[in-house]
Parts: sequence; C-alpha cells; structure tokens
Amino acid sequence: MTDTNRLSIRHATTYRWDRPVSYALQQVRLTPKDRPGQRVVEWATRINGGRVEVEFDDAHANRTQLVSATPGVTEITIVAEGIVEVEDQGGVIGLQQGFVPLWMFLRATDRTRRGPGTLGLVRDLRDMENPLDQMHKLSSVIHEAVTYATGTTEVDMTAEEAVAHGTGVCQDHAHIFVTCARLLDRPARYVSGYLQIDGQEQQDASHAWAEAHVDGIGWVGFDVSNGISPDARYVRVATGLDYDDASPISGMRHGISEEAMDVELVVSQQ
Repeated sequence: MTDTNRLSIRHATTYRWDRPVSYALQQVRLTPKDRPGQRVVEWATRINGGRVEVEFDDAHANRTQLVSATPGVTEITIVAEGIVEVEDQGGVIGLQQGFVPLWMFLRATDRTRRGPGTLGLVRDLRDMENPLDQMHKLSSVIHEAVTYATGTTEVDMTAEEAVAHGTGVCQDHAHIFVTCARLLDRPARYVSGYLQIDGQEQQDASHAWAEAHVDGIGWVGFDVSNGISPDARYVRVATGLDYDDASPISGMRHGISEEAMDVELVVSQQ
C-alpha cells in the first residue's frame, strides 16, 4: 500500500415494487467530497427509471440529489461511479468547514442520546489529559465492548440499544463513538463512505465510521469496527450528526406496493 491510493468505485442500488408506483422520491448522497487528502478524479450518477429533480449541497456540505421515479414504473436503479484519489493522512481531515458551528456537533440526536451504557463506556476516560489519546482509547474501549457482527442489529437501532445488545455493525460503532465523544465534550460526527477491502472487490454495503474534533488538529477519523484511523483505503462521502444526515439513500413513496432493494458495490484499486 502506497501513501496515495487511486480507487475505482461503482455503487448500484435498485428498488423493485410488486406493482407500479405513482410517486417515489429518493434523497441521494453518493458523491464523494474533495477534501484534504481526497481528490475526486471523476464521478457521475445515472438513473434508470427516474430522474434527478434537483441537486444541492446541504448544511454539512454533502452533495445531495433528489431523485424521482417515473410514474408507473416497477423499479428504479441509481448508479453512482467514478474514480477517487486518496492520501493516507492518519485519519486527520483538518479544521471545520462550512456553515455548521462546532457546538452543533455536541448535540444529541434520537440515535445518539446518552444512557447508562454509553455513560459506562466513558467513565474511566474523563481524566485523560491528551484529547487525541482519549479518542483513540475510546475507540478501543468500544471495539472491545461491542463485537462486530453482521445481521444482529436493525438499521434504526440507537447507540444505547447497540451497547446493551453487545454486538453491532459499523453504523452502530459509529453511533456509539459519536455519543461517547460528545459525553466527553468532544464535537463528533458520523461519516458514510467506502472502504477498499483487501482481496474483496465486491461488497454488500457501503461503510461508516466517526470523526471527532481535537483542538489543534481538527477533525480526526476513527473506524471502531476495524480498530484504526482511516487511511488511503477510505473514501469519505457524507457527514452529519448521525446516520440520518449522512445516509447514502433515503426516501418515500405513495402506494401499497411491497418493496425490495438490491445493492451492487465494487471498490477496486486502479
């Protein structure tokens, strides 16, 4: 692995319904950001069975598209693909940019409200003087307390519920870290993106991790699930207070049809 990595990504999401839908609207955050250590060489989004109604940057500077399904269709496919160059900066992103003040990232959300489980995780960390060491220790404590296991939690599970459950996936680890960091008075945010997995180009889903703001350094990433800070294998796409702010695709539809979703994701090194 070199210090700079060039990644090719193709992410296709297909929604299928058992009968034609009259209206469906998806909010899509699938465009990576140009940021320190990350350069988008090329990127495009294609829609089969619908169209992009509007495109904008949200409050967290996430490139957001509102995609509508063509009335009467029974499926829509959203394909996002391109090439991104990433440098290994030890997880350091830098100072806060955009319109959201740092104090906003101390605010709890429904998914990141404190409770006995998260309070217990930070009990022995409050007296640590070095904030960066404190955040690395927090990541380690969560990694040991909540075992990574797929298929054991629900997408709407909160940080407290995941701690009580004792297992979770990357989304749960990110929510727990964000909750605990805020309990330690560290601004923290949720990150969605992609991870190049050694020896595995085809993946089941995108990845998630967390970032904490450390005085004198800025935002620093922590991938609790893998026990490391993001390196040149990670592509940042969207950030927010929790999953709801940074989810790749979310939406609504009218009608009584049953819905199924398929995801095809390939992340490879060029």
